[in-house]
Amino acid sequence: MPDNLTVEQRHRSMSRVKNKNTDIEQRLRSALHRSGLRFKKHVKDLPGTPDLVFTRVKIAVFIDGDFWHGYAFNKWRGTLKPFWQDKIAKNRARDLRNFKHLRKMGWMVLRVWQHEIEGNLPAATERVRHAWKRRLEKSTGTNKDDTPSRHEEGATANEPENFAASSA
Repeated sequence: MPDNLTVEQRHRSMSRVKNKNTDIEQRLRSALHRSGLRFKKHVKDLPGTPDLVFTRVKIAVFIDGDFWHGYAFNKWRGTLKPFWQDKIAKNRARDLRNFKHLRKMGWMVLRVWQHEIEGNLPAATERVRHAWKRRLEKSTGTNKDDTPSRHEEGATANEPENFAASSA
């Protein structure tokens, strides 16, 4: 089924969708900042322009909307018109390419989903803080336990589909 908007209408509508400094991004950034972490925002030199970057410990954080980045996409993709199925599938393919490229460069990639921030901001904040702490300990040699935590290396059951969190 074709799009019910003209090309010009679709362009105008899509151009108004905010892609950085969103509400969920600002909420997580504020919580991380209050907890003492400092980071760079929207680093264009890295694949995918991560929302937050902790350069010292090589962590790239993507803060993704559930719809636009297709959280659990296979469960609801059939409810969408082909235009949106294709759009979100392309977003997910691009996300996966960027994820793989960053990993090859030695970066830990964390994906924090909209529902995580809206549902439990302290837990989402702690997941990033925990990853930062583990990477810092690893880089300074103060980590006595090299066993990955539940926040790293296959953190969730949805990992293959949504690659929620992963480390290098």
